[in-house]
Formats: sequence, structure tokens, C-alpha cells
Amino acid sequence: MSAITTHVLDTARGKPAEGVPVVLERESSPGRWTEIGRGSTDADGRLRGLTQNHALERGAHRLTFDTATYFASQSRVAFYPTVIVVFTIADPAQHHHVPLLLSPFGYSTYRGS
Repeated sequence: MSAITTHVLDTARGKPAEGVPVVLERESSPGRWTEIGRGSTDADGRLRGLTQNHALERGAHRLTFDTATYFASQSRVAFYPTVIVVFTIADPAQHHHVPLLLSPFGYSTYRGS
């Protein structure tokens, strides 16, 4: 399993959000981001393999969720075409789970376990 994972739940449908494209980046220098992983959520809305090819480092990271693609695949209109979650890794030895609760007109996130 990856050191950073995510789980997207479509709260409007009450179901996992399958097929959400996600990009993971690390801030390599102030204001400069380097991609370290990408993928799409599975049938359970989970993405487990984001950092399999990269060692986790301290510092700022961001997950970019392409919600426009997800909602378009269901012929639904959404207010937020992209959701960007920036978070800080203080201890690279820990697992970091960043869930996203999503609806067409709002979203919420938190540090999961």
C-alpha cells in the first residue's frame, strides 16, 4: 500500500466515487510542485497506489481531484471542476489517508486513518 492513500465518497449519491482522476504532487521548492503519483479511484472510490515509486518526504503535498471528469461521466453538472487539497507531511514514516467527501456543489476533507 502507498504511504498516501485517498477515498472519495459521493455524498449526493451515497456511494463511492469511481473513476475520479487524482494527481499527487510534492512541493519541491516554494511555489514549485513535482508530480510523484497519479491514478483513478477504483469501484470502491479508493486509490491506494499513489506513492509506490517514490519515498515519502517531509513537507507540503497536494492532491488534485479532477471532479469535472467524474461528474461529466455521469452527465451531472458540478460547481467545482477541481478539488485541490494541500497538506503537510511531518513524519514520512506514518501512513497518510486523505478522504474526500464530494457532492456537485460542495466538498469536505479530513485526515483519515
